Amino acid sequence: MNLDYADLDPSRVLDALDAVGLRGDGRLLQLNSYENRVFLVHLEEGEPVVAKFYRPGRWSDAQLLEEHRFALDLQAAEVPIVAPLCLQGPAIGEPPTLALWGGLRYAVAPRRGGRAPELEDPDVLEVLGRFIARIHRVGRERAFDTRPRWWGRAPGDLARDAVLSSGELHASCHDRWLDIVERCLQQVQAAFDALPGLQQQRLHGDCHPGNLLWTPGGAAHFVDLDDAVSGPAVQDLWMLLSGDELQARWQIASLLDGYEQVLPFDRRELRLIEPLRTLRMIHHSGWIAKRWSDPAFPIAFPWFGTPNYWLDQTAKLAEQLEAMQDDAPPAPPAKDDDDFVNFDGDGFS
Repeated sequence: MNLDYADLDPSRVLDALDAVGLRGDGRLLQLNSYENRVFLVHLEEGEPVVAKFYRPGRWSDAQLLEEHRFALDLQAAEVPIVAPLCLQGPAIGEPPTLALWGGLRYAVAPRRGGRAPELEDPDVLEVLGRFIARIHRVGRERAFDTRPRWWGRAPGDLARDAVLSSGELHASCHDRWLDIVERCLQQVQAAFDALPGLQQQRLHGDCHPGNLLWTPGGAAHFVDLDDAVSGPAVQDLWMLLSGDELQARWQIASLLDGYEQVLPFDRRELRLIEPLRTLRMIHHSGWIAKRWSDPAFPIAFPWFGTPNYWLDQTAKLAEQLEAMQDDAPPAPPAKDDDDFVNFDGDGFS
C-alpha cells in the first residue's frame, strides 16, 4: 500500500502511530504546513505528540536521519530543541526515529507550546543570541555529510533551474528576471569569495520567528530542523532582524552581545547578510515553482507566475543587487553607540 498526502485521513494517521507503539485516543488535528503533513495527536497514555509525514522525494533517508541526529545531539547537550522520539518497531536506519508506513516516511515528536518572541526587546534578543550560539557550539562538533550546503551561489542556481523547469516564468518577464538573477548570483559568489577561511557548520537553516517559541519562563526553543543545512553562522541570525537600518543595527548588536558570551563570532560574516537575503528571495520563487503541482500551492500563492509577480521580483532583486554592491557594513557598534550598521534590515521569511 502506497499512500499520497490526500490519502492521509485520520484513521490512517492513527494506524501509522499505532504501528510504532503510540496509540491515539481518536483526537487529531492537522497543523499548518506547506512542505509536510503534520498532525497533533492525543494518545491514550501520555502527552500529545506531533506526527510529521515527510513530502516524498524532498529528502533522502540519510538526510532525514542527519537532521534527527542533529536534534538529538542538541537534546543531549541540554539545548532546548524539540527532537524526534525514538520509535518502537522497525525503523529506517539509525537513530531509530524515522518510520515507514503506507510508503510515507514519518517521525513523531512531543508537543511543545509557546509564543512568538518579542524581537523588539534587546534582552530577549540577547537570550536568543546565547541560544543560537549553543546550537552552533553543538553544530561544530560534527559535520553533515548529505544535507545541503548553503554557501555561495549554488542554492540560487538550483532555485533558478526549478523556476525554468516549472514553466511558470512568464514569457514577458523571462529575460529580465534571468538577467537580474545571474547578476545577483555573481555578486553573491563574489561576497563569499572575498571572505576566505569562514567556518562552515551545522545550522538550523530556517531560523525565523515562526520556528522559534518563547515560553512563559523566559526560555526559547526551536520546533523545526526541517531545513537544517551547513553554512555560515550568520545564516541563523539575519532572519531575526526587522525594521529600518537603525532598528536592525541594535538588533544585531543585541544578538551578538548574547552570542559572543558563548562563542566567538567572525564579524566578517555580517557582509553576507544581503547576499543571504538575496539567495532566500530567489530560493522562495524556486520553492513555489517546485511545488506548483501540489493543489495547496496555487490556492496559497495565486499571484505566482503572473507578470506582476515576476516584475515585482525583478525589481526587488535589482534593489538587492544595489545593496550588495554598496560597501559592506562594518561590525556593529555597541548598543549605546550613535552610529549604526548600514544595511537594509527587512527580514525575509
